[in-house]
Amino acid sequence: MDFKLTPEQEMIRDMVRDFTEKSIKPVAALHDEEKHFPYQNIKRMADLGLMGMNIPIEYGGSEVGVIAYSLAITEIAKGCASHAVTTSVTNMVAEVINEFGQDEIKRKHLPKLCNGEYPAGSFALTEPHAGSDAANIRTSAVRRNDTYILNGTKAFITSGEVSGVTVVWAVTERNSRKGKGISAFLVEKGSPGFKVGKAEEKMGHRASALNELIFEDCVVPANCLLGKESEGFKIAMMELDGGRIGIGSLSVGVGFAAIDFATQYVKEREAFGKPLSSFEAIQWMIADSYTGLEAAQLLVLRAAYLKENKLPFTKEASMAKLFATETARNVAIRAIQMLGGYGYTKDYPVERYLRDIIGTTLYEGTSEVQRIVISREILQG
Repeated sequence: MDFKLTPEQEMIRDMVRDFTEKSIKPVAALHDEEKHFPYQNIKRMADLGLMGMNIPIEYGGSEVGVIAYSLAITEIAKGCASHAVTTSVTNMVAEVINEFGQDEIKRKHLPKLCNGEYPAGSFALTEPHAGSDAANIRTSAVRRNDTYILNGTKAFITSGEVSGVTVVWAVTERNSRKGKGISAFLVEKGSPGFKVGKAEEKMGHRASALNELIFEDCVVPANCLLGKESEGFKIAMMELDGGRIGIGSLSVGVGFAAIDFATQYVKEREAFGKPLSSFEAIQWMIADSYTGLEAAQLLVLRAAYLKENKLPFTKEASMAKLFATETARNVAIRAIQMLGGYGYTKDYPVERYLRDIIGTTLYEGTSEVQRIVISREILQG
């Protein structure tokens, strides 16, 4: 088995690493403190080809593959998780449109997502009463001549208030079995009856938007149906598999940022007349953290490899997301412990890393949901 990256993958990783060091890290704390969406950096990242990494060149994408995408998200997350989650979700939305949209829809919207004309895309599946149980959504879509009329409310939608287009899931066949009558639609910002609701006050990812979205007799052209009617739930589950690669990649990046900072700190800080790094307890924290993160990245890259080569990857994506997010959370806790009292203050970034990483164990399916998916895939053979 060859673990070596291609020259192109190494080039993309190094390019994003350089951009993160120069343009993301210096502003990350301020964006977090002010809860300010990083419009300027997101546009610059689009110019680098990071918003449509698996989209064909003919639609404005960079078409560099899932492995390169994973590496890029990890490097972005080392600087700021909010930048990374915006990039991850926008790429996921672009992929949904590319895979299931009509050609005229792809030509209209994909270039705008890829070039940054749209600051982001959003993925509207979750509802106030339907989070992990996504098949239980209640938002409805009724066909009326050459349009659909959407009614309902979505919750916790990343980039909701800044996105140019939103993929929305709604029930089109109420008499179908649970999860079988759901369809997916592309809704443009400013569509009649489409309103952005409250912005959530989050523990972490404070520089990314998270909103309630409201649809009140929202008029959507019939050609904005993605795929076929009643196939929306299957589409959502397929795209969430890919989204889990993005969130796993993000988690690895935040984890490395936390332990890199803490390791440098203990090399310079002294206690009892010698560097903190000379104490065995600290050394074991460092060893366990880097070992866990290296293993997590291998799991993530394995899932990315399978997706890139069009092989089944549902189980592997859930394994990667579960292990990466929980490993990175534990690493961030260790990083705070290594800094002691200073780790609990905003003077140092490790408290932000912990706040950011906790969210990754929740979205794109909680850790508990990942365990359900993994066990189901194993038991079904």
